[in-house]
Amino acid sequence: MAIAKAAPGKTLLNPTDHTLILIDFQSQMSFATKSIDAVTLRNNAALISKAAKEFGVPAILTTVAEKSFSGPMFDEILSVFPGQKAIDRTSMNTWEDERIAVEVNKLGKQKIVLAGLWTSVCIVGPALSAIDQGFEVYFIADACGDVSDEAHEMAVNRMIQIGARPMTSLQYLLELQRDWARTDTYNQTVKTSIENGGAYGLGLIYAKTMFNASEGH
Repeated sequence: MAIAKAAPGKTLLNPTDHTLILIDFQSQMSFATKSIDAVTLRNNAALISKAAKEFGVPAILTTVAEKSFSGPMFDEILSVFPGQKAIDRTSMNTWEDERIAVEVNKLGKQKIVLAGLWTSVCIVGPALSAIDQGFEVYFIADACGDVSDEAHEMAVNRMIQIGARPMTSLQYLLELQRDWARTDTYNQTVKTSIENGGAYGLGLIYAKTMFNASEGH
């Protein structure tokens, strides 16, 4: 018989158990992305970057052919990680670059969270490869995009079929916070939600302006 305990499930993410890998958030990749509009994509990239920074999650930034073809990584990401240089690759599959393997091994996290462009190539590649090598893989579906809705959906289905776990950008932030009584991260979580959390952020503005309300306080 199962016994309920006041404890989080093992598959929930926490700030110390995973590495976030942000892949190919670049201009040229964005031009052909049709499954999500560029404004939403940039907003969600900012949201997950701020979440990782706030909670001290190690992040690996990587680009493909930055100087010769694809252009720089979104400033919404680079501004959150000032001074951190993106690893520029030739391989479409991030996981096949030896420098990425070195970083992942150095950080030593069993769980990998992926986001970037395009879902069917640059996210599927590392997802399948990491799972094959024994890692637990999550991907932030609304911080990924592809050349068509079908391409994105088929990639999502393919990753889920082999065990990757989908989530959303706001879910990622709130899963790391998970308890409004955690006062050390409360203010920044609310700030990020207001800035990049869409309708939820508007709700927070309303509640705090009209009623001075605070979750859990």
